[in-house]
Amino acid sequence: MLLLATFATKAQQVADPNFDARIAHPAYTKNNPKVLFDEAHNNFHTTTGRYKPFADLITNDGFKITVNKEKFQARTLKGFDILIIANALGGEKANDAAADKPAFSDEECDAVRDWVRAGGSLLLVADHAPFGAAAENLARRFGVEMSKGYTSDTVNFDQTSKNQSLLIFTRENRLLADHAITRGRNADERIKRVLTFTGQSLTASNGSTSFLQLWETASDVAAPTQNEFCSHLSVLPTCFKISCPICLPSWIPDTPSCESRFLLPD
Repeated sequence: MLLLATFATKAQQVADPNFDARIAHPAYTKNNPKVLFDEAHNNFHTTTGRYKPFADLITNDGFKITVNKEKFQARTLKGFDILIIANALGGEKANDAAADKPAFSDEECDAVRDWVRAGGSLLLVADHAPFGAAAENLARRFGVEMSKGYTSDTVNFDQTSKNQSLLIFTRENRLLADHAITRGRNADERIKRVLTFTGQSLTASNGSTSFLQLWETASDVAAPTQNEFCSHLSVLPTCFKISCPICLPSWIPDTPSCESRFLLPD
């Protein structure tokens, strides 16, 4: 999936309408895995919005998607093989004051944990702040801690854009793990390079497998609160100022453009 970021009048992400989601040889032509795609928790990414290319891709690969509009319970999860949660939020929008509050109740977290223990598979996506904090209580049910900020790397980043939050993971730099998932079913499916864009770091319990590994040159920047934002302008890299929800114009009254108001010279 490819996401584009535009900052003319408002920082936002949009799906790539030209993404080719066709699959020459679908993984499943029968016994199709049933996917429950969550859209009940103020999700920033949905099957008809920013994650449409991803939804189209897995549909063409033989997965059957059902959109979830309810709180997680044993009955809502029953019968599904995979649960996908992409960027849930505690508030309605990423720049709401409650955005970094827990998106899930403790009861929901327990229901998902028990469902996974019974054989279900969870794909939990949580980007940079405020998404990490919103999904933190669910991640902890699986021994995963979220940094809840922004991660950059002074060495392993995209040299073309000069953006240190666009991280590069390859087999050559040994940051892309060799695993059945990254090897794929054949040479055509083998993953050689991954480019990530403005995410957070994770810490997992012993026995976990990390596909994308951070080097010692990587570091985290904590997400500033609304009141602290001005004092962080000299700390946050330029890319954060134009892509994080804290910088959206709605946080600053009478600001016509996030780009013209907050971008600092490189």
